[in-house]
Amino acid sequence: MNKPKPASILIVDDDPSVLAALRDILTDAGYTVADAMDGRKAVMKFRTARPDIVITDIVMPDQEGVETIRQLKIESPGLKIIAMSGAIGGRYLRVAELMGADATLQKPIKIDQLLESVKKVLR
Repeated sequence: MNKPKPASILIVDDDPSVLAALRDILTDAGYTVADAMDGRKAVMKFRTARPDIVITDIVMPDQEGVETIRQLKIESPGLKIIAMSGAIGGRYLRVAELMGADATLQKPIKIDQLLESVKKVLR
């Protein structure tokens, strides 16, 4: 019997340690993972990899997460997006939801919250 193909996830964050931690957590959970260090690179990688989910930081150089969410939703309206931010107060995350994020996570991210959010948006 063939096993179902694992969901693919593109992680976008300008902090290499965050990328590495999220990549390890999601890979260990059975997902196929790619990453990008900013929004522009994420959009280019999305166009070739076509992941099931994009998990993006909001505050990044070159192209911020909100602009990345907007652009990805224009190109692929059904794409599932999880936005994350370490900014206090959650204002950035509310804007991300308005731009089309399906879920939001406040940094520092708890492993169980990350995995639950991924499962939820995949349903």
